[in-house]
Amino acid sequence: MDSSPQSKMTWIFPREFWMANVMELCERAAYYGFFIVLTLFLTDIVGFSDKETGVVAGIFFAGLYFLPPFVGAIADKIGFKNGLILAFGLLTIGYFFLGVFTSKLAVIFFLTVVLIGGSFIKPLITGTVAKTTDEANRARGYSLFYWVVNIGAFSGKTFVPYIRQGLGLAYVNFFSAGMAFLALLFAVFFFKQIDRREEGKSISDVWRAMINIFTTPRLIILTVIVSGFWIIQHQLYASMPKYVIRMLGEAAKPEWLANVNPLVVVIFVVGITQIMKKHRAVNSMLVGMVLMPFSALAMSAGPLLESFAGSDISILGAFIMHPLTIMMIIGIAIQGLAECFISPRFLEYFSLQAPKGEEGLYLGFSHLHSFLSALVGFIMSGFLLDYYVPDPKTLPAGISAAQKAAYYEHAHYIWYYFVVIGLVAAVALFIFKIVIDRQAERSA
Repeated sequence: MDSSPQSKMTWIFPREFWMANVMELCERAAYYGFFIVLTLFLTDIVGFSDKETGVVAGIFFAGLYFLPPFVGAIADKIGFKNGLILAFGLLTIGYFFLGVFTSKLAVIFFLTVVLIGGSFIKPLITGTVAKTTDEANRARGYSLFYWVVNIGAFSGKTFVPYIRQGLGLAYVNFFSAGMAFLALLFAVFFFKQIDRREEGKSISDVWRAMINIFTTPRLIILTVIVSGFWIIQHQLYASMPKYVIRMLGEAAKPEWLANVNPLVVVIFVVGITQIMKKHRAVNSMLVGMVLMPFSALAMSAGPLLESFAGSDISILGAFIMHPLTIMMIIGIAIQGLAECFISPRFLEYFSLQAPKGEEGLYLGFSHLHSFLSALVGFIMSGFLLDYYVPDPKTLPAGISAAQKAAYYEHAHYIWYYFVVIGLVAAVALFIFKIVIDRQAERSA
């Protein structure tokens, strides 16, 4: 099939579009399968403390959100096919050797390899989708791409518990390596080079755009405020896996709990976006920000529910769930709903602040909030886990079950910190809205 975009048959796309989506499916399964257990791996296998894990994981995830605009400029120079081969080659090597070498220095090195490879993926795949669609089918192309992303995320986190509990935590890295290698094969043998019809941006262009963003008060203030949402959202990966396993035991499956988020987003995002389309972006984001404190509050309420209902709650007579699990599902579902209100409209608002012709460059930095929230959220998580939900291996040897339980009596307190962060962010966004409304009135 010709690789030019199809303008009339809007559900028909070039082969490279479908290849990009297949590779994205593999990469997302690898990434989220690895992502959900990374803090467990760093602590339980590598031997980092909770605090050290927070720092290492925070820097790793922050880098994943900061580097893509810069490596995207490099990808423009070497071509999409070569960039994809490089990216999936690095990911395959990084994931594989994370499963082989578990010394601290080796793990940091191969995490860096994964970081560099992963940073190429977003600009390359989204760029491919952009270049293989046109105005007639671009919206449908991106909607298909968005579904593929969530299917990959969902499937990766679904399979990983069987690997972690059946073979061992370190083997999750081999699963991710296998998925990255499969994507590499598609890049080498099936993906054709895409004609770059316009000149790419240089690294100096990217630096200039970043400086412009940092000197635009409205964008930076909003980015910092929205970081409050993402600090809580990142706890699905920073705090929740350890919290659930340490409270419920090794048989727990935090990976499945994390899947509630993409499931809710896939079900509701289109409808919520449609309902809110007549409202300003800031108003939609404010709804999501108001929901977030309730998400963290629900996560903290497991012990409260247990005090009323006991440790086993029947769900429609079909199966039994622990109160902590039920409240986690409710809290994560609220997060998913909040994301539906916030994420699409934040991107819209961010793009509207860009000078004409530089929307793509600006959107490359639209995830600065995740850079900030990953650093703050993961590092904060390490200290909170160490204090309220300590690693069982660090407890005194020979203590009784009652003595051990005493160490976890206030474990749910960690979520109260995120309730406060959510409240502060919601109030800050409300004040932001008032200020920009007044500015708009003055300029009218």
